[in-house]
Amino acid sequence: MINIPEVKVGIVAVSRDCFPESLSVNRRKALIKAYTDKYDAKDIYECPVCIVESEIHMEQALADIKAAGCNALCVYLGNFGPEISETMLAKYFDGPKMFVAAAEESQNNLVQGRGDAYCGMLNASYNLKLRNVGAYIPEYPVGDAEDCADMIHDFLPIARAVEGLANLKIISFGPRPTNFLACNAPIQQLYNLGVEIEENSELDLFEAFNNHAGDQRIPEVVADMKAELGEGNKKPEILEKLAQYELTLLDWIEAHKGSRKYVAIAGKCWPAFQTQFGFVPCYVNSRLTGRGIPVSCEVDIYGALSEFIGTCVSEDAVTLLDINNSVPKDMYKESIEGKFDYTHKDTFMGFHCGNTCSKKLASCEMKNQMIMARSLPVEVTNGTLEGDIAPGDITFYRLQSTSDNKLRAYVAQGEVLPVATRSFGSIGVFAIHEMGRFYRHVLIEKNYPHHGAVAFGHYGKALFEVFKYIGVPMEDINYNQPASLPYPTENPFA
Repeated sequence: MINIPEVKVGIVAVSRDCFPESLSVNRRKALIKAYTDKYDAKDIYECPVCIVESEIHMEQALADIKAAGCNALCVYLGNFGPEISETMLAKYFDGPKMFVAAAEESQNNLVQGRGDAYCGMLNASYNLKLRNVGAYIPEYPVGDAEDCADMIHDFLPIARAVEGLANLKIISFGPRPTNFLACNAPIQQLYNLGVEIEENSELDLFEAFNNHAGDQRIPEVVADMKAELGEGNKKPEILEKLAQYELTLLDWIEAHKGSRKYVAIAGKCWPAFQTQFGFVPCYVNSRLTGRGIPVSCEVDIYGALSEFIGTCVSEDAVTLLDINNSVPKDMYKESIEGKFDYTHKDTFMGFHCGNTCSKKLASCEMKNQMIMARSLPVEVTNGTLEGDIAPGDITFYRLQSTSDNKLRAYVAQGEVLPVATRSFGSIGVFAIHEMGRFYRHVLIEKNYPHHGAVAFGHYGKALFEVFKYIGVPMEDINYNQPASLPYPTENPFA
């Protein structure tokens, strides 16, 4: 995937000066070996210049990992650790950071070989709070070399998302269509997250599109589209315009990302888009999203932000769907009941006109958009990618700022069922345990918009930690709670 960070974690071991430094040295070496035995060595960098015991050591280690190109930090408590210098290291490191601690190795070495990092982690967390420094601390942050190697590997998707947000620009082309106030986008929280926003008129986009007429690169893009679509290329007459539009967006990104490394787009797609451009942009949106450049529909700025986070976490294409329609009872009884462990209320259909990457569809056809064609000439509604979403694990999630400028998020894991939708658009039959309650007491109760981001796999653990790390209040990170855990607004007598 392009347009997402590559993370290199600098591992810095620390030691309290009243403990043998050799404890941290040897445990760091064992950690490095455990990681490189199991995972890719390019993910990490071992800071060799010193074991951090003082502020001077902290400065030396900081300079070393910066020179090595590290954009993430792991502070490794090989023993109790110096709470001041180790948390200063986290404070002055500009990037995502984590803390882990060494477990004791053997009952036969609990005198000179005891490190007390179990205790040291408490002091480290206390001092991080005093300094107002955020850091990722795993669920159980104390372990042997193999355990800590796994923790660092689990940190990678979190670090990619945090690093990506700090270097992201969202480019929007608006305004939102009428009756889409639900996709509001208060800018303050974007800035609080370190995200830049560039808002443009769709007239700006239209001018840029017209300036790309006859672009010499168009035939190459058309050929690539034909190869991707194969027999699903039902509207070949529109490919040149779609290629022209794709090049317009890619050139706009390069000309406008400025100081930022990564870009997401919140695009306009109706109602005037079709009549002026002469097509719908869904297929192009799907192609860019498939490469790692999320393009949300209907100028959904926080939708684009959510998609980018999921792309960083999963290193894969994501999509943005309407939480759209219920599954008919006859479909549930014929295709789901007794075959899958879901109630009828656990199921729903996720849909959008045609923005889902072709590799995430069971099969696809590029054709016209039926809803728009009900009120417009068919020839200006071509360009959507239709097909049932491929069955498999998914994570439904979203990060949103409320209208009164509060960050909220939700995460729910589930799956797309292997059930034919018998419908149109990019669409799938989704199943999430306790979805009915989640729909009522989270999505409705917390005023979330109808758009949800979808990552293809179970990434709830990492996404939950990302939302914690970037400052979403814990009470505002929602998930599909089991039946045994009622929601605050749930009627106990219902």
